[in-house]
Amino acid sequence: MMKHWRYILILLVLGGQHLQAATEQDTLTVGIYHDPPFVIKTQDNGFEGLSIELWESIAKAEQLPFKYELNSDFIGILKKLEYRDIDLTINPMDVNAARIAKFDMTQPYFISSIGVAIPLLNRSPLAVFISNIFSLAFFKIILLLILVIFVFGFFLWLVERKHNKFQFRPGLWGLFDGLWWSAVTMTTVGYGDKAPKSNLGKTIAVIWMFTAVIIISSFTAGIASTLTITGLQTDIKSAEDIRLAKKVSAVGATSGETYLEQEDIPVSSTYASPILALRALAKKDNDVLLYDHTILQYYINRLSLDEKVKLLPFTLKENYQSFMLPKHHPNFDVINVGLMKEIQKEQWQELQRKYDVKGK
Repeated sequence: MMKHWRYILILLVLGGQHLQAATEQDTLTVGIYHDPPFVIKTQDNGFEGLSIELWESIAKAEQLPFKYELNSDFIGILKKLEYRDIDLTINPMDVNAARIAKFDMTQPYFISSIGVAIPLLNRSPLAVFISNIFSLAFFKIILLLILVIFVFGFFLWLVERKHNKFQFRPGLWGLFDGLWWSAVTMTTVGYGDKAPKSNLGKTIAVIWMFTAVIIISSFTAGIASTLTITGLQTDIKSAEDIRLAKKVSAVGATSGETYLEQEDIPVSSTYASPILALRALAKKDNDVLLYDHTILQYYINRLSLDEKVKLLPFTLKENYQSFMLPKHHPNFDVINVGLMKEIQKEQWQELQRKYDVKGK
């Protein structure tokens, strides 16, 4: 009789172990990393955020048991998904052809965009104008302009000094006559007090007149650009405008860095996190920062950088973002359908307002 009860006890123990193993096997491992406002690690080692609340609503509705596994960054998550060490990640992952070929990606639930941040210059327009007037760039433009005037004035004086001695005198004073003619002609003032008489001199004059029209237009644009280079922060609307900045920065291995590489714009600095990048921008170590618009806005508010950093009111490129699972995951359809149901509810809009985000 004792042996009989012993067998029953062993079966119960083994059955409990099998049940526990089956339960653990059915529990989904959700890989996450700290990525506000989507995934936020709280002080009590819990998690909150836009993606966290969205996922937990899906898991509750579809009755999916799960556990979170915290990772340092998205690179570690990608490796674990590839080796099937985790079942999915709920951090927003950009949808692209390479990832679709390698992983299962759900219906996009958020549309992000590349934001452009610049240091906020607490100076008046007059102070900016005066500082640029005495800048090295402005001085170089003026020197180049004087050099061109000197070259054409010198050649005309060299030709006319023998044929027109009264207007283009010999010696040093005659050289100044040539410079005066060159400057007056370029600016189209046309006093008429000095004019070439020889055929060669007239030929030089005609060449200089047409050349001066092109040069004066180019120099005017160059001077205007130099005088207002600091004010360009509100005129950056495309990659071409960003090229005017001397120091362009990005967070490493992100869509912002990829965008700069595709547009062949040199990246002067890359940072491991948006916090480091924004702090460097606030100290004016860089002129422009490209990163996810939503996350930039979140950190500018969170770090109280409103008076030091400005997020420009436009974006450069849209990225669709999804949950990501290993290829052919058995729970993909359930999770994907559950996600589509949740983002169609009014609660999803309320959730975005709660975390003060809105997909671009």
